[in-house]
Amino acid sequence: MKLYCIIIFVMLVTGSIMSQEVISTQGDSYSNTNGSIDFTIGEVIINTVNEGSNDITQGFHQTNWNFLAIEDHAPDFEVSIFPNPTEDVLNIRTETFENISYAIYDQQGKLVLSDILSATLNPILVNHLAPGSYSLTLYDKTQTLKTFKLIKQH
Repeated sequence: MKLYCIIIFVMLVTGSIMSQEVISTQGDSYSNTNGSIDFTIGEVIINTVNEGSNDITQGFHQTNWNFLAIEDHAPDFEVSIFPNPTEDVLNIRTETFENISYAIYDQQGKLVLSDILSATLNPILVNHLAPGSYSLTLYDKTQTLKTFKLIKQH
């Protein structure tokens, strides 16, 4: 009986230590110094896909889902967006920056910032934006390259 209780306790502690990351169309995340909570509104598990290193399950919180790209129209175009979440400065790093523009949209789809990339590393001041979710779209003269979900914190 003692062994059974110890196993249950270890499973509970281990489960509470592991964190999850979700990309969802509905829901939200809240956190403070005491902890965090994530919730989504959606369906039960309906499909699981494995592409080698990542498991993607629709309708379920994804453990260790590390990529933030929502739409990847140009897989050969490599770019890093960091830090995300951010408070003051968002950095866009890419070796291919010539003729590449960016646009940041709020949750209602309103354009709040846009400009042209001018170097390998492009810092963007976002300290004046209200806390919340935004999307960052990178595009060239002919197509949308990538779209990222951004989180702006206080």
